[in-house]
Amino acid sequence: MGSACCPMASPFGCYTSVITAGAWGEAMIANAQFSVGDLVHHKLFDYRGVIIDVDPHLMLSDEWYEAVARSRPPKDQPWYRVLVHDAIQETYVAERNLEPDASGAPVRHPLIKTCFSGFNDGHYVTAGRMN
Repeated sequence: MGSACCPMASPFGCYTSVITAGAWGEAMIANAQFSVGDLVHHKLFDYRGVIIDVDPHLMLSDEWYEAVARSRPPKDQPWYRVLVHDAIQETYVAERNLEPDASGAPVRHPLIKTCFSGFNDGHYVTAGRMN
């Protein structure tokens, strides 16, 4: 089962980590700092975005990690799919590289209306069940 927000091809594929991770994954996601709909800021690359999926740990291959995750964030902590503001990109980011986005402003991205049904008080409301 994919997330409600996956109409485009993605290097991560379309999946819902709670289903694939089992009880351990559910516990880890419950302890994640961010949840679907939260506005975030990437500390290293200085962009804003919105969380569309939460994984309890890195769900991509070691090859992807070696090629892309140059800061070598922990694999065993939460990772997030993020729609990037004013772009068409979707990124996969380790929790340690994110912080809350204090602007409270909506994110402009072509998938926002596919993923969310509204925006209230600086938080997106999901259009369907995701994580």
